Amino acid sequence: MEYAQQLFGQFFGAEWGPALFSLTKNLVLIVAIVLPLLLGVAYLTLAERKIIAFMQIRVGPNRVTFFGIPWLAGWGQPIADAVKALMKEIIIPNGANKFLFILAPILTITPALAAWAVVPFSPEMVLADINAGLLYILAMTSMGVYGIIIAGWASNSKYAFLGAMRSAAQVVSYELAMGFALVCVLMMSHSLNLGDIVKGQEGGSFINWYLIPLFPMFLVYFISGVAETNRAPFDVAEGESEIVAGFHVEYSGMAFTVFFLAEYANMILVATLASLIFLGGWLPPFNIAPFTLIPGFIWLLLKIAFLLFFFLWFRATFPRYRYDQIMRLGWKVFIPITLVWIVLLGAVMQLPPSFLNAFPLNLWFH
Repeated sequence: MEYAQQLFGQFFGAEWGPALFSLTKNLVLIVAIVLPLLLGVAYLTLAERKIIAFMQIRVGPNRVTFFGIPWLAGWGQPIADAVKALMKEIIIPNGANKFLFILAPILTITPALAAWAVVPFSPEMVLADINAGLLYILAMTSMGVYGIIIAGWASNSKYAFLGAMRSAAQVVSYELAMGFALVCVLMMSHSLNLGDIVKGQEGGSFINWYLIPLFPMFLVYFISGVAETNRAPFDVAEGESEIVAGFHVEYSGMAFTVFFLAEYANMILVATLASLIFLGGWLPPFNIAPFTLIPGFIWLLLKIAFLLFFFLWFRATFPRYRYDQIMRLGWKVFIPITLVWIVLLGAVMQLPPSFLNAFPLNLWFH
């Protein structure tokens, strides 16, 4: 890295060299994050179709392959779907606001990708190691709702507008519960930096992630993440029997695909944040061999895959909730639970050290 920086200084001078080196390095890191993320989104769709097919005792995608290789049958399906979406026409309805109609998918996918700038994949692998990383992610993910509202309004369709209003109300409602759940994590870690939050969960040989003292908050956060991404059983915004298909009913081709990408990218982001905040991130489950011999990045990927499996399992298992049930769960169940837990956590943290040392509580509360 230092040698590359010196080369830039020699070619572009002392004035422009460091700036161009920093720009080039950041662009390379962005590509190194975005490309695997988009590939993960593509093959998460394949995993969803195969897993749900297995649960429903059928086969799922098993035709499209690469170069006719039999044991890769089905693995080419996401690529075929992407090519089909690129070739389809983007139809803009009469009466729609063309500028906002095209802008809405961009406003939805941009925050879903920008939030990854502060996500640490290991103690050294992070694009921007800022102190307010968690606050930055909350701000970025909150902006996605603007794309949904604009898409529903710009389509000039009452069905799209109704879907946008449903989705916006649902996202805002469950963001409150997610925020209160994260307050408990901040109280324990004393930091907004995601790397510091993960480091605060390491300790002795036995597992001492935040999952154990904050298990109710983990459930609230994860279920709220399912609701915020409009996934089943919280996909009432796409109620086909009521409002045709939700806020993106008038979209086609690549414009619709961008909404699709944003939804799955947000799913991966929610699973990643839950892994970092509650499950120890790249830390092994036990600080003993052979667990410590596996690289931390692999542990993080395994935890993300484990949580993503539940997204798919929920879709194959639960029926869609009514809209009043969704609002009741968010406002009358999750938010009161998180407020009570914040008070209890604060009370425990005020106990004298002698009391905490007499119990395993001293592993988490310092």
